[in-house]
Amino acid sequence: MRILAIGQDAPGASQREFQPHLKAEALRLWELSQAGTIRECYFRADRSDAVLILECDDVNEAQEILGTLPLVREELISFEVIPLTPYPGFARLFAQDA
Repeated sequence: MRILAIGQDAPGASQREFQPHLKAEALRLWELSQAGTIRECYFRADRSDAVLILECDDVNEAQEILGTLPLVREELISFEVIPLTPYPGFARLFAQDA
């Protein structure tokens, strides 16, 4: 299942608090990417929130995996986790009757 995860900084968190954890955060993201769990990783263009696309069995697994990120463990960021499903409209429009 594809999962969209949108990060948000904790209220009142300062960049100074983030700094000691950024290398470990990048390393963990790379590990998850190499494992095929994180498929895509972005920052929003209009602010510095992370946007991730994960491949997981379900939302619970995605939340557990995101919990392994150092910035999440330090409660500096949290994620809104959104399950995605393929768009069915094409099949409704173009599928051949059997």
